[in-house]
Amino acid sequence: MKKVFARPKSLKISAFHYCPGCGHSILHRLMAEIIDEMGIREQSIGIPPAGCAVLAYNYLDIDMGEAAHGRAAAVATGLKRALPDRVIFTYQGDGDIAAIGTAETIHAASRGETITTIFVNNGVYGMTGGQMAPTTLLGQKTTTSPGGRMGKRDGYPINLSEMLALAKGSVYIERTAISSPANILKTKRAIAKAFRTQLEGRGFSLVEVLSPCPTNWKMSPVDAWKWINEVMAKNFPLGVIKDTTGEKMDAH
Repeated sequence: MKKVFARPKSLKISAFHYCPGCGHSILHRLMAEIIDEMGIREQSIGIPPAGCAVLAYNYLDIDMGEAAHGRAAAVATGLKRALPDRVIFTYQGDGDIAAIGTAETIHAASRGETITTIFVNNGVYGMTGGQMAPTTLLGQKTTTSPGGRMGKRDGYPINLSEMLALAKGSVYIERTAISSPANILKTKRAIAKAFRTQLEGRGFSLVEVLSPCPTNWKMSPVDAWKWINEVMAKNFPLGVIKDTTGEKMDAH
């Protein structure tokens, strides 16, 4: 029989610890597939900071380096400048990249650092108890906004990808989701393109991924997928936000 499925070599033989329905396990699998298919396993270095994202080193069988909370872009900048032949990527949650790490990320994009960021947006602080994050939607209930987020009291959700698109050094920015098989495939194509953008030395690239957090959303995994499509994606529209590469996505 023809073999149609195999575990990616860049994925460790280790059971995922994530909550049922969490998007991190899907993303780890996609990234391992991409790294194998592009033949960049020996070149790749991942940098996860604090949060659920930090445990990526337990699952991706590549070189990994941790960063302090929010500082992944700064660490990635240093590594890329010291090792320009490597594929350097950060793997960050919304509570990390859109809060304590905002400055590092914006300035890395402004400088046009040739690194790639995977921005996992689930709208809450996942690891520390489901608190309100910069990307929490208006009306969304969290442990620190039990009555729902209010704009005048709590501020409004940050559309970080659109902000980064204004930076002259950013080259490719796309927002995807892992809320359906079709969206998962689009996410894989987007991350692969972001890595190619880096390999071609073009500048800063980022893929924002709307990802479910059923535990902190107090939903079933199925309802969490529906909520991304029906609610979250209306506030954070899916699609290419900036692309100066001239590359057509459907060609890959």
